[in-house]
Amino acid sequence: MVLRREGRCALSGTPPTPVSLLGAADVRRIADAVGLRPTKQRGQNFVVDGNTVRRIVRDSGIGPDDVVVEVGPGLGSLTLALLEVARHVVAVEVDPVLAQRLPTTVAEQAPGHVERLDLVLADAMRVEELPGPTPTALVANLPYNVSVPVLLHLLERFETLASVLVMVQAEVAHRLAAPPGSRTYGVPSVKAAWYCDVALAGTVGRQVFWPVPNVDSALVSLRRRGTPGDDDLRRATFRVVDAAFAQRRKTLRAALSGLAGSGAAAEVALRAADVDPQARGEQLDVVAFARIAAALG
Repeated sequence: MVLRREGRCALSGTPPTPVSLLGAADVRRIADAVGLRPTKQRGQNFVVDGNTVRRIVRDSGIGPDDVVVEVGPGLGSLTLALLEVARHVVAVEVDPVLAQRLPTTVAEQAPGHVERLDLVLADAMRVEELPGPTPTALVANLPYNVSVPVLLHLLERFETLASVLVMVQAEVAHRLAAPPGSRTYGVPSVKAAWYCDVALAGTVGRQVFWPVPNVDSALVSLRRRGTPGDDDLRRATFRVVDAAFAQRRKTLRAALSGLAGSGAAAEVALRAADVDPQARGEQLDVVAFARIAAALG
């Protein structure tokens, strides 16, 4: 992981000053300056509407004491709005061209906020540490193709992230926030619920992006709470979750037979966990999955 420090942290509680947010013309100007052509491979769709990024920051609930992690800052639209409010922002960008340009954009649009920014040139899925003060929040327009694994990795690695507001593909948002028993409930729902209370936080129109995506977007809010167990139990629980949803039409007795060694052994563990062996994974919450994992040993 390559770290680039962009300045010292501003003092907690320092009154924020206004910044000049990026509009559609600014985004295209910066993209042209760096020779950027957005690619589907990296899920590059850049927000070009100042009202939208201010709404994201407002709905995130961050304030002047927060240290915010942003994944995929891109051309800096959301970064600028975060710098306007937060104590400090740590931007994680995998694209070296975009990473090289971001400090220039901040210096041009928010010259009084340069020292509030740290820039990390890295794949967010491989980030194990961050520069600067301890992060307290994650606010990001996550690349659609890696949104769930990035989110789960950061929640696992950085326990101090107390709140999260991310913009993702609407379909993914509904999966993350789905309750047990719903049609969209699945692996992302259960794994996110291990760490947080999850809720939908609104939709975002396609026209605020450049280029305009061919899918809808939505905001998801996650608030950290106590987990059902330690890290060993989490890993075991996630294995159970993966097996339970690998063939979601199967009963848990059948779906977990591979993990348990046999259908009979799976049934013994399920009954010990007070779960009906004929139930299906989509009916259970994360606490029930943790009981099964503990029963399986």
